[in-house]
Amino acid sequence: MIVQIEKGTATGRITAPPSKSMAHRYLICAALSGGSTVKRVEKSDDINATLGCLSALGAEIEAAGKTFRLGGLSPEHCPPAADLLCGESGSTLRFMLPLCLLTGNPITLHGSKRLMQRSLTVYEELCAAQGIAFAQLPDRVAVRGRLTPGKYAVRGDISSQFISGLLFALPLLPGDSVIGITGGLQSAPYLQMTIKALADFGVWVRRQDENTILVPGGQTYKKRAVTVEGDYSNAAFFEALNTLGGNVMVEGLQSDTLQGDAVYLRLLPLLARGTPTIDLADCPDLGPVLMAVAAAQHGAVFTGTKRLKIKESDRGAAMAEELLKFGIKTRLENDCITVEGGTLHPPVSPLSGHRDHRIVMALAVLCTCTGGTICGAQAVAKSFPDFFRKLGKLGIKIKAVKENET
Repeated sequence: MIVQIEKGTATGRITAPPSKSMAHRYLICAALSGGSTVKRVEKSDDINATLGCLSALGAEIEAAGKTFRLGGLSPEHCPPAADLLCGESGSTLRFMLPLCLLTGNPITLHGSKRLMQRSLTVYEELCAAQGIAFAQLPDRVAVRGRLTPGKYAVRGDISSQFISGLLFALPLLPGDSVIGITGGLQSAPYLQMTIKALADFGVWVRRQDENTILVPGGQTYKKRAVTVEGDYSNAAFFEALNTLGGNVMVEGLQSDTLQGDAVYLRLLPLLARGTPTIDLADCPDLGPVLMAVAAAQHGAVFTGTKRLKIKESDRGAAMAEELLKFGIKTRLENDCITVEGGTLHPPVSPLSGHRDHRIVMALAVLCTCTGGTICGAQAVAKSFPDFFRKLGKLGIKIKAVKENET
């Protein structure tokens, strides 16, 4: 899909979409319970992937609008073999794989080639240590074996998702386990979100210190009714419009959230006032929109950026390529990105979304300043299918056409 955006000033009110990150977690916990209700679930490509994988493992799922009732997923009663379709969702793949290792059955998790390029070495090494079969190909990974309780040394400097994935599974084992985090911890707030989701379903783990998590075994997920809170990660794109002259009120966000991306409330004013240095280690998903705002303001230096290379695209390189079309230069280093100040001009050629939802949305924010055309705009379906409709409701004129119609 190609989207043509006219220059304009965004004005009005929008309700933040439900948190995709918390929806993944609540849906998994609910499926492992005897029957629970999760309200305010926005179906996106990633959420559909998690729902599909849970169903493939034997969960019972009923949907009524944005309310889902799930339950009945039991490692002892999973199909003797299963194929799980993870699409492009890193959360789905990394959260589901340990659950597959509770069954002892042969299970294949399929995903896009880009997804399978994202590291699974933590799980591969874990499986090797426990004698579990693990075979990865360019579009899938096959596992067969059963986790055992005990001590786990898990690298935290690649992604906290590996630790979260284990936390869903280890409480169901008959004995206690301890996770020792090595190499530091990236995206720490997401781990706290996992611990909260577990607690909301009656499963508890304890952080003995910064790098040690005690996971008692023999637990069960309790029946619950929960509601998914608003998503700060996606709300950031609309709040960013206010730094570019807009007047947008973003509603439906929980003030006491654990979401790390809520930090945009502090970071966006810094970009408006000067040329700050911002660490993205705990909020990598904010990278594209903060780079976009920096380009429209006074520039910025972003540190802790190495993980941007292993997202849906190489986000630093993708944004650098697209910002140059607006006349803004960017310097890329190993763990640092500098967006230079300058004057935005209308892009000299059509923009590319790089098959990355957050790149598309960040470019759309900039196009409200200059006008522009974005190719591959359908990537927003990964997390926020309603993005362009909401942007249009704020007074921005948008025309969408199929790519083969141009």
